[in-house]
This record gives sequence, C-alpha cells and structure tokens, in this order.
Amino acid sequence: MKDKLFSAATLSLSSLLLILLPLFMFSIPPACAGEWRVIPIRLDFDKSTRSGVISIANDGKEPLTVSVEADRWLQDADGKDRYEKSQDLIFFPKVLTIGAKEERVIRVGIKTPAIKEEKTYRLFISEDPGARKPQGNKVAIAIRFGVPIFVKPLQENLQGEIRDVSLEQGTLGFSVANPGNLHFRINNIIVTGTDAAQQQVFTKELTGWYVLAGSSRAYSVEISRETCLKLRDLKLEVKADGAVFNRNIDVDQASCLSR
Repeated sequence: MKDKLFSAATLSLSSLLLILLPLFMFSIPPACAGEWRVIPIRLDFDKSTRSGVISIANDGKEPLTVSVEADRWLQDADGKDRYEKSQDLIFFPKVLTIGAKEERVIRVGIKTPAIKEEKTYRLFISEDPGARKPQGNKVAIAIRFGVPIFVKPLQENLQGEIRDVSLEQGTLGFSVANPGNLHFRINNIIVTGTDAAQQQVFTKELTGWYVLAGSSRAYSVEISRETCLKLRDLKLEVKADGAVFNRNIDVDQASCLSR
C-alpha cells in the first residue's frame, strides 16, 4: 500500500460537523494535506544522525495551527500496526501556528540510539479543527499525518522470508516474515501458477505494506476450483525495498477439493 493522505475538503450540510480522517500516506514527497505540506515524509536516524527537521508549509490563505505528538510504532501478531506512547523522541515545538503562505519547522531528535534492532516511531502532526473558519453550512475536515521515523541499529541485517505456505480447498495462504533487524516495505506480491505443460494458467498481484523487524503479515488468495485442478506448481514472489523473496510449491490436486 502506497503512503497516501486524503486532502482536506469542505462539504455542504445543514450544520457544522467535525470529521477526523483516518491516516493514509503516499510515497511522493512532499506530502500534501489540503492546503498544507509536510517535508520530508519520513526521517531516518543512525549512529551518525540523531536529529532532523520536518518542515510544514501552509499554502492556504488562513493561519494553520497543528499539534505534534510521538508514538512508538509496533505491529501485532497479525502484522497490524499499533502504537504506544513513548518518550524516546525529543521534538519541538509541540504546538505551532503557521501563517498564511508561511513555513515553520519541527526539530526532532532521538534520546537513545538503536543497538541491536531498528526502532520505529511515528510523529503525528494534527491540524487544529477549531482554527478553521467554516463558511455557511459546510463541514470542516481536520487532517492528521504520521511521519515514519526509523532509527537504524549499529549492524544492519535485512532479511525476509515466505512462511506458513498452505493450499487448502483452493485457498492459498502464506505469510511474509521479517526475521532481520530492519524494516522493509512490500511493493507487491505476485502469485503465478503453471500447469503440467509449464504454461501459466493463474496469476494474481497483491499490494503490501511495511513489515517491521520481527513481524510478519498474513495473506490469502482464492483460486477457483477449475483453475486449481489445472495447477502443478505455484510461485510466490515478494518484491520489497532492496530485496526479492521467492517460494515455489508443488500443487496436490486434493488441495483444490472441498472436504
């Protein structure tokens, strides 16, 4: 999944409502949030770089007020993102107002560097909805943007594996695991299947997301009974930042049938 952020907008309604948009981001810097921009959209720290600067540019005609907070970025057993409050990052200011057509910076630093495993955080920048001046019967939409911050360990070890592969009743299941100490981001996953004559009879492309160090993400692919019975082997190819992981499996026709 690409990093994506919804743009701010106004909607006609009979009364003023406040809508907080869920967090999405895209990968092309700078990130635009309605009439304000975040530059850059990620920070990378290592043993020689322990601080950085994030700029917020207000392209609008009204002053913009934002608040800033930092969370530790983790993933659960299913690979879903979760966040915990953290005091590991130093950042200033925590609330700032940017005038129309102006730009201000947030200074960010890490207290303790990573040693054995990469540390991951998000710096959340939230627009103050009260600062918007609604016009008539319109809805004010506030934007929240999370800047990923990666703190690399002393010795970097990028690894990825395809695990837990199974084919049952025409459903292909597998997980992409990260046994290394650095995150990677899955660009796409391509599943292809060939028949006894080595002719391709099945293909499916899946989108991906970040897999943090020590985490994994599960996937499943439905294959029709007719197609599955033609298969003799399946190839899984995971294309990630800086690496490609492959796995081949033989197909037993019994795996295509309902029990």
